[in-house]
Amino acid sequence: MTEVNWSRTDLIDESTEVVEHRTKHQKEKLEHTGGVSIKEFVDGRVKVTKVIVDQNGQEQIGKKEGTYITLSVPTLTVDDHNGFEQLEKSFVKYLDDIHKDIEITKDSKVLVVGLGNKTITPDAVGPFAIDSMQNEQLDNPSDHFVMYAPGVTGQTGFETSDFIGALTERIKPSLVLVIDALATRGSTRLCKTIQITDTGIHPGSGVGNQRTEVSKEVMGVPVTAIGIPTVVDSTVIIADAIENVFRSIAARIEEKGKPSGKLSVSSYTPDPDKRVDLNLIKPIFGEWSTWSPEDRLQLFEEVFSTKPERLIVTPKEVDVWVTKYAILISKCLYKWMDHKVK
Repeated sequence: MTEVNWSRTDLIDESTEVVEHRTKHQKEKLEHTGGVSIKEFVDGRVKVTKVIVDQNGQEQIGKKEGTYITLSVPTLTVDDHNGFEQLEKSFVKYLDDIHKDIEITKDSKVLVVGLGNKTITPDAVGPFAIDSMQNEQLDNPSDHFVMYAPGVTGQTGFETSDFIGALTERIKPSLVLVIDALATRGSTRLCKTIQITDTGIHPGSGVGNQRTEVSKEVMGVPVTAIGIPTVVDSTVIIADAIENVFRSIAARIEEKGKPSGKLSVSSYTPDPDKRVDLNLIKPIFGEWSTWSPEDRLQLFEEVFSTKPERLIVTPKEVDVWVTKYAILISKCLYKWMDHKVK
């Protein structure tokens, strides 16, 4: 197959997955150079991935030098109150962690920028978060936050970074917080993940509409990006669906004749974390059924690259997800500020 550059993701650990699935030589080279430090652990129901990229790592995985913290609840649903509570708790904790070297005094200002198009729901996390913060300001006033939703270049005709740069120069904040919607290359991450990074952000990069970056190098002050993945490429959905079908059929064949299969009183659902031998379905579907998920994804990306099926997909409940995350981010920023200043 012709290799296609897969770039529709803004999540650092998905880039790490690309590295981890390369050749043994490249894995050893990454470990030897020490360019990327990866720590993964579970905090309650929240899966935490902390990635620190240095200059060598930046060249190897194509992600900017800095710290990336990804918080994910794989089983999260829109009405999962416990899941959102745990995600909220972890978010405040790691906001504090990533800003531990930034001093916020009683006179400091923090510029909070909500990026995105308010009229397009999957892209409205940023503006909705600003609206929620303005509502929060009525009940919990703070002199530290300056809130701004600049819209998108298609609406204003100006680069978003120019607006933010002018405002930063005027108010001289100690920190700029940028909130935006992201793209993911894994359907299990969709609306179930928050990424925090001190590297700033390239608005629109996840869907191929990259604008001027908003970063410390451009703004002259520390910039932290907070992102929620709300869209995924349709080819990912196709690849994930076929992977699930293959795993389910292989697991059923494997369970056939076993007591666990005979005693089942409902439809058999394989454990997603259990290793399944896909060679069992090779006689049915052929060689490609044993390919890695990455190879199948590469195939679909190549086949559908110029087809109308090449779509950007978002959950049907995206309006609920976006509203919930806007409220969560707003509450957490006020909690973090109260803790940070004290």
